[in-house]
Amino acid sequence: MLDVSAPPVSPALRRVLSACACAIGMAGALAALPAQAQGAMPPWQGAGSARYVCGGIGSDESTAMRSAMKDHPLALLFARADGAYMANVDVTIKGGDANNAAALAFRANGPVCLVDVPAGRYVVDASAPGGAVKSQTVTVGGGSKTADFRF
Repeated sequence: MLDVSAPPVSPALRRVLSACACAIGMAGALAALPAQAQGAMPPWQGAGSARYVCGGIGSDESTAMRSAMKDHPLALLFARADGAYMANVDVTIKGGDANNAAALAFRANGPVCLVDVPAGRYVVDASAPGGAVKSQTVTVGGGSKTADFRF
């Protein structure tokens, strides 16, 4: 039911209220942007000082993964010799301690992996589907490092 006894809202007040509503809506949308970008990343695996995330399938996930590369000590990229990206690559990262034990072992379910490991020297072994194996030695620490594997 309409209350006709209420005083009318002036056009100036109506503009102010509309501007406030727009500002509140924009603030909410801007606050949600980091959550959406984070949501584009697959979940992290591992625990403690050795963890990883692999992905890069689809444009949103690929963009999120590539923009996060600079924030992690090690990034791994997997592609065929012709440049086409690869997934399902078995990865073993050894080193970082005196025993040269495996720090991480996983299957990369996408062409980009971000890896958090303590500073040190590591050997990264990558086995592509079909049996091809590549190995690289990387030193982690003092900024991000990218190891590119082409099969």
